Amino acid sequence: MDILLIIPLLVGLGVGLLVNYLGDVLPITRSFSRPACQTCGAEIALKDYLLFRACAHGHKRSLRAWLTIIFVITISLYAWQAPPKIGYALGMVVIGYFGLVFVIDLEHRLILHPTSIFGMFLGISVGIIRRGLTATLFGGLGGLAIMLAFYYLGVLFSRMRANKLRAAGEEADDEEALGAGDVILVTVLGLMLGWPVIWFGVLAGILIGGAVSLLLLLWLLVTGRYSKNSLMIFIPYGPYFITSAFMIIFFPDLVSLLLP
Repeated sequence: MDILLIIPLLVGLGVGLLVNYLGDVLPITRSFSRPACQTCGAEIALKDYLLFRACAHGHKRSLRAWLTIIFVITISLYAWQAPPKIGYALGMVVIGYFGLVFVIDLEHRLILHPTSIFGMFLGISVGIIRRGLTATLFGGLGGLAIMLAFYYLGVLFSRMRANKLRAAGEEADDEEALGAGDVILVTVLGLMLGWPVIWFGVLAGILIGGAVSLLLLLWLLVTGRYSKNSLMIFIPYGPYFITSAFMIIFFPDLVSLLLP
């Protein structure tokens, strides 16, 4: 075993712990506060948090926390052996950003402004290295234009959904098919991927999200939980756009035949 593999192991562990910590505190406190139990809200000492110990009330850490650590360490080892075009160090920063946005949007349906601002600077840096300045800027503009179109279509669909719920005698909510955070996220991904690759990234994200939605509907049917409103449930699309961008950046050979 190569002794140098201790480097990506430790880096992966550190990035995974950071993603878990920020994913736990930022959606709740919007600051670098003391970590708390996601079940009961009891504060957890930093040492106990880092060692994955249960809180004072005996609640264990979530499955997400363990999966995040395992996934980030695995990708760190892979990127060490097969560095992406942007290099290993910057690649791990991207993994940290992707992981944080993925976790927060999946669990809270939020894309926070601080992560968006950081993502803009990161996206420009990654894009220039991967595709050059011109493709980077056009990628950002392309991502913004594509998602604005989808955003306004989503607004129209949300109004139709609300009207249908009211017609059925049910209380309408303020759920959105896509939010402004999704528009900003795809703009950031457009900077990273550049033009014209961003259109493929958006398309792949939509297809991945559609496949997951289909599997969810099949699961509802099999378990007998399907209802007439099942098709009106919105899912966060940020994780799927993140997944497609992740595949393009870190596994380009798997998608190279489909890219221009």
